[in-house]
Amino acid sequence: MKIKEIIVVEGRDDTVAIQRAVAADTIETNGSAINDETIERIKLAKEKRGVIIFTDPDFPGEKIRKTIAERVPGCKHAFLPKQSALAKRGKGVGVEHASVEAIRKALENVYEETDEWNEDITLDDLLAAGLIGGSLAKTRRQRLGQLLKIGYTNGKQLHKRLRMFQISKEAFYNALEQILQEENTE
Repeated sequence: MKIKEIIVVEGRDDTVAIQRAVAADTIETNGSAINDETIERIKLAKEKRGVIIFTDPDFPGEKIRKTIAERVPGCKHAFLPKQSALAKRGKGVGVEHASVEAIRKALENVYEETDEWNEDITLDDLLAAGLIGGSLAKTRRQRLGQLLKIGYTNGKQLHKRLRMFQISKEAFYNALEQILQEENTE
């Protein structure tokens, strides 16, 4: 599988994992303190070939994703479920721990940012679905992020991400229905 876009990752180990899974070029941010030089390289990459942001499914990874998306609008996004990125031994979560299959799957389900906001799904919908507040909210958001392939977010970020990636109300409710069915069988 060859990827035309340049994939932005956090570090060298992520690059190695990506290149085991697909033929692609990467730009490494070397952590969450992204310097101006790296941002300029990402801007050039986006202009020439396109960019896919593929950071770790953790707080620092989301911070890097948000920083790049704000400074380089119009990037594509690939998300890896947290359980696919857990280290086999010890602590740690990251792209470098993911299997070839998990990386390929994430890169097959890339989302593109858009300036057109999907207004279908409201905060009230999220509240009624138990995705904001309540004892099951975090677990439901994690599962929703997996099913829709948009990664895990807090409630406020979930609403923004659903809108940004134009997730339809139908796709949202289909995923929610699956979550509720899974909860009822546990």
